[in-house]
This record gives sequence, C-alpha cells and structure tokens, in this order.
Amino acid sequence: QLQLVESGGGLVQPGGTLRLSCAASGFTLDDYVIGWFRQAPGKEREGVSCISDSGRVTMYADSVTGRFTISRDNAKNTVYLQMNSLKPEDSAFYYCAAVRRRLSMCLPPDPYDYWGQGTQVAVSS
Repeated sequence: QLQLVESGGGLVQPGGTLRLSCAASGFTLDDYVIGWFRQAPGKEREGVSCISDSGRVTMYADSVTGRFTISRDNAKNTVYLQMNSLKPEDSAFYYCAAVRRRLSMCLPPDPYDYWGQGTQVAVSS
C-alpha cells in the first residue's frame, strides 16, 4: 500500500523553526516529484514548495522564499521541509504529495496522485 506520512509539526513562536518530514512506505520516492502544500481554515490548499525526482530542481511559493528549504534523501525515502523565521500566517495543516511524472510547474496541487494525512503547524506567541 502506497503511503505518505508527515511529521514534525507543532506549536512554535513567531521567528521559530520547524522541520517537517514526509516519509514514504510501500514505494520508493526516487522517481517521484514531491510537493509540500498547506491549508488553513477557510482557505484553499496552496503549494508551498516542490522538488524534482533528482532533487536538482526546487520551487517555492513567494510567501516562503528565503525562509523555507525543501530537500530529499532518497536513501531514507524521505523529503524534508525546513521552515525558518516562521510567521503566524504560516499556520496551517501541511501535506506532502507525490506524482510520478515530470511537471513544468509543480506547485499547483492538481497533478499529484498520492497525499499524506497532514501535520499541523501553529505559529503563535
């Protein structure tokens, strides 16, 4: 069974850091584009960052550029999202997703086939 499991969320103060992990089971991530998405209450799901299967290409939403870093460790079958300088507006459920084909734009959520259950991030003082 193909499964993605997110972890690493929690409550953090503004300016703090978190590292989210997305671990795959039942398949290997080597051939997959991986995206991180978030959804706050009452808002649409938005793309935060994504990474190509090789790891050589990454994309970020304007709102997180310079603060978030996506990376992957195919040997551990895991993708990470390092989040620095967190702001209250970063509060949301964060999801990772996988798709096994190349994408010209990997931030929109539509093309992704497999999704995790999400992990909650709350940024508050």
